[in-house]
Amino acid sequence: MRRVAAMGFSAVPERILRTALRRNHLARQLTGLAGISTRSATDSGCSYQAALCTELKKPLEVQQLPSVALNPTEVRVEVHCCGVNFADILICQGMYQERPPLPFTPGMEFAGCVMEVGPNVTAIRKGDRVVGVSSTGAMAEQCIVDHKMLWPIGEAISYEVAAALPVSYGTAILALQHRAKTRPGETILVTAAAGAAGLAAVDIASHILNAKVIAAAGTEEKCKLAVQRGAVAGINYTTKSVKEEVKRLTANKGLNVVFDAVGGDIFKEAFSSLTWEGRIVVVGFTGRSIPTVPANLLLLKNVAAMGVYWGRYQHQDFPVFSRSIMSAIQYCQEGRIKPHVGSVYKLQQVNEAFQHVLQRKSTGKVIITMKPTEVKGETRDKLD
Repeated sequence: MRRVAAMGFSAVPERILRTALRRNHLARQLTGLAGISTRSATDSGCSYQAALCTELKKPLEVQQLPSVALNPTEVRVEVHCCGVNFADILICQGMYQERPPLPFTPGMEFAGCVMEVGPNVTAIRKGDRVVGVSSTGAMAEQCIVDHKMLWPIGEAISYEVAAALPVSYGTAILALQHRAKTRPGETILVTAAAGAAGLAAVDIASHILNAKVIAAAGTEEKCKLAVQRGAVAGINYTTKSVKEEVKRLTANKGLNVVFDAVGGDIFKEAFSSLTWEGRIVVVGFTGRSIPTVPANLLLLKNVAAMGVYWGRYQHQDFPVFSRSIMSAIQYCQEGRIKPHVGSVYKLQQVNEAFQHVLQRKSTGKVIITMKPTEVKGETRDKLD
């Protein structure tokens, strides 16, 4: 079922509009992305389209909203492309760690051009090309964030590719470099290896960390894609045992590192495949089953199980968080990594984009574009 409607102010229920604006102000204050005062919703004198979640577990609506005036440290960005993450879908279902009050606009990462800066912003100027991160609000033609949540990108990186960098590559860098401290030559298993985070992990591990990557995915086609992107071998875990295949591929030596985004039985098989002093990093549960860690195996093999909640770093350790994004941008500008954009949708097709991810049809990053005529590169013809 698709429920997308482009509306003018007069078509938007007044109660929803007032509540949306109030919620947006509250969210900005709670996340520290706004100053003390918040001015009138119509001060800036323009409007924009945005995907709006008005009810959990229901299709999103595309509505016309009035722009909100900036606070002193904020920046208004004209969004060109926005990444779609599994977390965005979970938020709209009320199943994520963070639960913004309704109504809200989802979207955690975006790329675009600076439209306006607050009076206290000096490092960013109108016209700058940037990539940005926001807890919500990115699936819109405009997004307002604090200046520190923006990073410049060069002309060599398209907006489409830039929007694929923050969450997936930031997660991969934090998981493999910062947490697991992966060393050159180590053997890494990446689960859900054809997904956005999985392919980013394959890319970082293979081309930045010089590790040997085994990719695990749910179809032969997805395994082949991961191998094309840098993995040395693939395991289709719908037809083969991860544990037995790891034994065969490593000559019974096991794994040094596991990057797991699936959970459930796949986690268990990967965990039991760790070698002495191996590390398993949990980044998500796309399989919807949260496993338990057998503590006795932690002891017997001297292995470690750790988690990476990438978004939390912006509050707990911002330098580490920022460095993960800056590193991804640098690697991309140098041509050392190549993000895979599997599908591109218009804003009005946001519900189709969500279904594409939920049905496990997606590979790499799914992108929503606000500027269809500017899209180019590796897409799957979703703009017709």
